[in-house]
Amino acid sequence: MSSIVTNVAALNGQRNLNLTSMKMGKVLEKLSSGYRINRAADDAAGLGISEKMRAQIRGNSQAIRNAQDGISMIQTAEGAMDEVHSILQRMRELGVQAANDTYDTAARTSIGTELVQLRNEIDRIANATSFNGQNLLTGALTGTNGGVTGSDLVVGDLLATVGNAFVASVDVATAKVQTYTLTSGGAGQLTLTGTDASAQTITGITDMAANETRTFNFSNLGVSFTITAGATGKTAANLITDLTSAADDTIVVTGSAAARLQVGANTTLNDTMAVSFNDVRASVATGLNLVTTGTVNWSDASTIVSSNTAAQAFINQIDAAITTLNTRRSDLGAAQNRLEHTVNSLGVSVENLTASESRIRDADVAALSTQMVSNQILQQAGTAVLAQANQSSQAVLSLLR
Repeated sequence: MSSIVTNVAALNGQRNLNLTSMKMGKVLEKLSSGYRINRAADDAAGLGISEKMRAQIRGNSQAIRNAQDGISMIQTAEGAMDEVHSILQRMRELGVQAANDTYDTAARTSIGTELVQLRNEIDRIANATSFNGQNLLTGALTGTNGGVTGSDLVVGDLLATVGNAFVASVDVATAKVQTYTLTSGGAGQLTLTGTDASAQTITGITDMAANETRTFNFSNLGVSFTITAGATGKTAANLITDLTSAADDTIVVTGSAAARLQVGANTTLNDTMAVSFNDVRASVATGLNLVTTGTVNWSDASTIVSSNTAAQAFINQIDAAITTLNTRRSDLGAAQNRLEHTVNSLGVSVENLTASESRIRDADVAALSTQMVSNQILQQAGTAVLAQANQSSQAVLSLLR
């Protein structure tokens, strides 16, 4: 049927031309943006996956920078420790010199005066070494056990419900500042839970033999303690009963705790790393412990190495300080090596995640270029067909002449 009121062919041509124009618009949008997915309507599932990957990529990229800052922090502390090492070596050299009885009292006093100055310089270096406003070598970034005897688990506590045992040590150097509580979820199990709900469980706890020393290491929380059994040993059940009793079931961590580095994109324990910067001050017992003790008298320069015996005691004290510093430098060196591997691992992760996200979200320029050419041809053909369809009504009018 021929009609001059309704031009079905023209309507059909217009509809197809509009569809082609819409497709052309989407192709041009993807080509101009470089993305296959520009909005959720393009691919809702793909957009969700892509955004999660972007969060991981950006988080890991920042974690790399965090780890590199951590390395810089450690290098700052280690550089200062290197100078402290040099000072200790000089102090030991002076001690060996003073131990020789060819030196009189005046000469030994002069040596003692230099030793006092060197000890003061160690303290100055320790107090002055900081990174972004944080003191590194004064113990400010080391957690301490702030528990109270009789209400918390502290060194020296007796665990004597049945069979004697005592707490030999408590290490919280890398733990967060908070209170931890010991509980038991079953036979041979011991759980440590922090006030922030972080927790770790040790299983398979067995009886302790006579005079046995055993360490309970909650490594994920940075807490460990050592128990030494008495002459009669200690059953696992009685040990757990004592450790979860009201008198010993809490470990209170005070101080500022170890430096926690965010080396991952998420909030799990595996995404953080604790680095402890221990005290290396000379005149502090928790540092290098160059204090008056035994036959070493730091009260006056004339008494430090006043005799062969005093000088030898001083040398022993310096040797202990060097050993302590060696250990603390080694700990930081190990942490730095770990951080370097962390940076490498995160770099590979960022690279792979970026490639995966690109495959999901980025546009395939070659395929889109082909679609654009196809749509251009369809647009031209659709325009020509629509023009022809619009002319058909004119042909019907010729029948009325």
